[in-house]
Order: sequence, then C-alpha cells, then structure tokens
Amino acid sequence: MPDVTSPVFPSELIARFAAVQQHFRQVIVPLWQGPGWNAELALPYEALSAAHQPLAPQRYRAMACARQLYVFASLIGDPAFPGAAERAAALFRSLQQHFHDAEHGGWFYSIDPHGAPQDQRKDLYTHAFIIFACAHYWAKVREPLVESVLNAALQVVAERFSDGEGLYEASLDRDWSPLGSGPLQNPLMHLAEGFLATLSVRDDVPTRRALLALAEGMQTRFIAPEHGVMLEKSRGAADNWFEPGHQFEWYFLLHSSTLLRTTALHGSLDRAFSYAEQVGVDAQTGAVCGMLGSDGQLRDGTQRIWAQAEYVRALTLRKNCLERLPRQLQALQQHFLHHGGWYECLDPQGHVSRADMPSTTPYHLATCYSGLAQYFASVGPI
Repeated sequence: MPDVTSPVFPSELIARFAAVQQHFRQVIVPLWQGPGWNAELALPYEALSAAHQPLAPQRYRAMACARQLYVFASLIGDPAFPGAAERAAALFRSLQQHFHDAEHGGWFYSIDPHGAPQDQRKDLYTHAFIIFACAHYWAKVREPLVESVLNAALQVVAERFSDGEGLYEASLDRDWSPLGSGPLQNPLMHLAEGFLATLSVRDDVPTRRALLALAEGMQTRFIAPEHGVMLEKSRGAADNWFEPGHQFEWYFLLHSSTLLRTTALHGSLDRAFSYAEQVGVDAQTGAVCGMLGSDGQLRDGTQRIWAQAEYVRALTLRKNCLERLPRQLQALQQHFLHHGGWYECLDPQGHVSRADMPSTTPYHLATCYSGLAQYFASVGPI
C-alpha cells in the first residue's frame, strides 16, 4: 500500500470519492435549492422529511443560515450551480435582516416561524459560524459589506464573549449579561474554525493572536492528560465526557494549519486521535460512536453522519491512512447516503434512528469532500 506521498490511489477510493461528490452535487444541494428553501423568509427550513417535505417549522436559527451561506458560497463560480451567487447573497441578507440585534449588537439565536425574534440570547456557536461563513463568502465576492459583517462578528466575540483568560463564554443574555455558562468545547472549536477561515483570506494579527490564545486555553482547561482527549466541558466539571467525532474534527483543524501544528494542543489531539479510534470506532464496520465517558466507557452508541464525515476528513491528514480511508468512505456512502439524501443518525445496531435531513448537515459533507479533494490534489492527480 502506498504512503501518503504517493500519487497512486486504489481505484476503489477514487471511484467512491467521485460517487459521494456526485451525490452531494446532484442530490443534496438541489434539496436546499428547492423544497428546503422558504422563499417567503429567504431562509432554509430547519429540516426536510425523507419524502423531501419541510418539517413543520418551530424556529429558524442564525447558525443554520450561516452554514448554508458557507455551502452556497463554496459553489460560487461553479458552472453546475449558476444560482449559487444569488442564493448566497440572499442568505447573507437574511442573516442581517432576521437575526442581527440592532439594539444590543450581535446576532439572535433564532426567530419564530413567522420571522419574529424567538430565542434572543447570544451564543458563541452562532457567532463562530457567522465568522466562518462570512470569511468564506468574502473570499469569493470581496464586497465591503461582507467584510464589515465579518469584522463586526470578530469584534463582538472579542469584546463581549471573552472570559479574560483566552477563552470565551458559551452563552450570554440578549443584553450581554452573563448566564454562567462558562466556556464549552464545541462553540470554541467552531470559533477556532472561524478564526482559521479568516486567516486564510487575509493577514489579521489580532485574530492570529486570539487563535493561539484559544489553543493554549483549550490545552490547559479542556485536555484530559492521560490520552490527550478533548473534553466537552472544562476539566474538573461534573459528568464530563468526550466525543470521538470532535477529536477528529479538532485534529483536522489543528493539523491543516501551519500556525497550530506546532502547538501543545496539536500534540494532545495527535494522541487523542489514536485513542478515539481505539475506543470509539468499530473495527469491523467503521462506525463512529456518539460519546464516551472521560474513563473511555461508552455512553452513547448512536452513529451520526457528521462524526463519520469528520473521521473521513481527518484521515486525509494522517500518515499511512490509505488502508483506512476507503473503508471509512465506504461506511459513509453505504450506511448514511441514499438516493434521496442521507440518514442523519443510526442506532448502535446500525438501524436508522433519525431519517429527517437537517439544513445544517450539508456543511459537514461539504467540508469533508473539500478535505478529500485537497488531499488528492496535494499528492497527485486522480
């Protein structure tokens, strides 16, 4: 089997990559161009049924709008998607129109089915995705207004969410008063992703410093020393756990960045990757489990498509990954993708436990396939 520096790939791997990429372009994206789009509000529905019908909306989230903005921004200039620029522009306008808080600044978490503000708290997860999406969108269109929103999101995170110790509160009230949430792993990971997206499109010294401080804070406050795993809550918190999918997601972000590759956090996640594979991935089926206790004991065996996608993407950056990559891509394709879309969750036995399709999932598939495309391009033509 060739190592990662070889331009020779197994034909099975090449064929599977072509198939999942085609499935994304011909099946998944059209779902959100058509039945998944609420033209009246200019927002994606939160989820579609297996029959491609919108589920009765209970809310619309700014985070979901931002994730779809990323997906369509990534398709701008692709001749197969001539409407991508128009859709991305509509999503960007909706982000501002529906979710921006003109009184207190920042962005609401959600609006109700009629477009009125619903959950008006300010959460870091939402703001992280606004940074991420606007950085990618600005890279494509270079419009001053897009960069202005990016700058505003970066500023509000720095000034409002910072805990003064290099990390950030997960949630604040509408008027920025504290809710006692403290920092949580998942919003911080996506903030790191947003910082990296910003640095990929411009030289930004404050963002670079903030990213390095975030990495240092995560190493100090979220890493379990024994195996290097990234915990979901800060060390010492009651009832803590870790998720294999997040170990893989963190590893990709850290290893793909020359700035972060030499950090202590990268060293921890390098160890955590092997441990997460050992305790969190089924050696026969390739299924990635949902969550384990900090002692490594299984807590939730649910298999989620995003975790499968993150494992595939992370494998592209691991040495000698070719042996595992075809198996994992096959597991994603055969167990989660189908002719009408995808299965969001499987139970521990591999049976479908959630068949609806959330509007947030195409982001994970798009970043996974982007990682695969970069992998193939970096080592030779396919």
